[in-house]
Amino acid sequence: MNYKEIIREAITLLDKYEPDTQCVDSFTEDSAKTLGNRPPDEQKFIIDIVYGCIVHRKLLDIVVNVFYAQNGKFLFRADRNQFLVVCYLAMFHLEDLGVEQFSALIKSLDSTKMYKFLSFFFSVSNLTSWIRGEWSQVYDAAYVENKWIDLLLRWRTEIEGLLDHLEKKSTKGTHLKKFPKKYTEPQEFDLTKPRPRSLPVPEPIPQQEKPKPVPASTHRSPKKQQALEDIRQQNWLKAQQTLYEANIQQYRCANPQKSEKTKNAMSQIQQNLDAKLRFDTVHTSGTPATQKANNLPIRLNTTAILREGALYNRQMEEELNRLEQLAQGASEPSSFLRWQKEMKEKDLQEQLALVERRRLEGRLSYEEALLARQRVLELNQHKAQLKKEETAQLLRRYAEKRLHEEEGMKELVKQVADGHKHSRAAKVKLQEMKRRIVKEVSEHSQDLLRRALEEAQAELSRKFDLIRQIRAIESVPLVRFKSVDDTETGGHELLCEMSLAELQERLARLREEDRRQEEKRRLRILEEKRNKEQLLLEQLDTITTRRNAAGRVAARKQEEDQTTRAKLQAAVSTDERVVALQRTLDIRQQERRQRTEEEKAKAKQTKHQAAQKLKSYNQQKQALEEQHWLELERSLEMQVRREALTHRPATF
Repeated sequence: MNYKEIIREAITLLDKYEPDTQCVDSFTEDSAKTLGNRPPDEQKFIIDIVYGCIVHRKLLDIVVNVFYAQNGKFLFRADRNQFLVVCYLAMFHLEDLGVEQFSALIKSLDSTKMYKFLSFFFSVSNLTSWIRGEWSQVYDAAYVENKWIDLLLRWRTEIEGLLDHLEKKSTKGTHLKKFPKKYTEPQEFDLTKPRPRSLPVPEPIPQQEKPKPVPASTHRSPKKQQALEDIRQQNWLKAQQTLYEANIQQYRCANPQKSEKTKNAMSQIQQNLDAKLRFDTVHTSGTPATQKANNLPIRLNTTAILREGALYNRQMEEELNRLEQLAQGASEPSSFLRWQKEMKEKDLQEQLALVERRRLEGRLSYEEALLARQRVLELNQHKAQLKKEETAQLLRRYAEKRLHEEEGMKELVKQVADGHKHSRAAKVKLQEMKRRIVKEVSEHSQDLLRRALEEAQAELSRKFDLIRQIRAIESVPLVRFKSVDDTETGGHELLCEMSLAELQERLARLREEDRRQEEKRRLRILEEKRNKEQLLLEQLDTITTRRNAAGRVAARKQEEDQTTRAKLQAAVSTDERVVALQRTLDIRQQERRQRTEEEKAKAKQTKHQAAQKLKSYNQQKQALEEQHWLELERSLEMQVRREALTHRPATF
């Protein structure tokens, strides 16, 4: 389970919750739908966290508000829901999760923030003073003491280990990183390179003697192998010739050719078989059965067999008791059974009528919902039109504001250009100040480097002395040999003291006794197993017999129920309320169809109007662009004229 993702998901849902406009139950149901891609246990855990933080928000705010009041300048407000979740888990789920899972959950979060909050929340002085007092104003003091304060104080000792781990982890990243020292790298002198030496005369390569050629017999197969291959080929040709002659010269009694009569009979049989084949016909398996019998075998275990056998035995005893009562003169319950059957038929008829009414009411509600949706769409379209008009007005205001801002920017650019003329003196002053700062920092760095070198030399000398002492201690030899006698005791003067040999003998006797006891238990278990298997076989025979009988009774009862249900269904179709609901449903459907046709006509008209508006808008846009370009040309022409007048030489 990834605790970090679970906590992040819970914090996201808490950020989305708005208590003024949303209900807790509806919000949790909607949140559960958004978590469909997660496992069921993670979904339940996240929903429990969100629901608990919302319900107990008053208790959690007491702790988190004071924590932010004391440490708020080092924390973000966005982490508030994270502290609420951790506080809720510590108060209500610490015993369920356990220290290990709670520690794993805390370690997945920011260690510095969690160390500050848990140290503040599990502080004994805070729990026993103001936290108890503030919680007692919301709940009863005794309930607060037993439910939360005692629980948190009891878990304080286990949480201390987690706090130590978080403290080490948070302080580990605060140490300054030591950068490697940079040493001066020497460079070669730029000297005149000497002349390269002349190449020596190459020594003559010694010539090898010409080897003798490989004899031709090395790559030639022996004559004996070639002779054997020729004999094998001749024998194969003779065998093929003999086989061909035997196939040609067959005996008359073994002639494999069929007569004309046989060929005609075989062709007639083949035609009859082909006539029976119907490849173009449509194959069907018939109408599937409405009630399929479940005849699949069910494998029963020992418990199921014994339970079902006991049930059948109890039913048999009840049936025997009933027969004995009838034999002793008890009344026959046939009248009661008839009354019970009539009442069941009446209840079934009412139930069928109720189902039919509910179906029609559901269809009617669906039609009314469609009509309501159409009305809502019309209202939304009207609101959208008003919103478009408001947006157009805001765009016009924004364009005017942009024009004013562009004029202000032009003025600002002009002021900045004037300010650049006075920047040279400021640059000279800044360079002088930087040169002075670099000189001071260089002197301080040399002093620190000299001190660090002296400390490193002293530490190295101390380590050398320590190494010499350790090596001197290790050079002293140790005597590690000690003789042991199996027949002697340890000499501790105890009553139960014995030697190693005696201990081995007693252990051997105990193992032999355990082996005999194990053999007895094995025989007893085998006997019990045989008896149990015999009992299970008898129970299985009884169960099979009773099941077959029950299956026949159930089939007969099912046929009677189907006949009765068909009769009652015909009677329900003539019910007055059902007929009235059907009539109302037809009216609603007709109304919805009329509204749909009206909407289609209205949409077509709206589309035509939108096309006309778009065409007029394009024409206006083109005219405005042409006017804008004309104004630009006029402004450029006026600027050129002004520059020409400015640069014109003066005439006297």
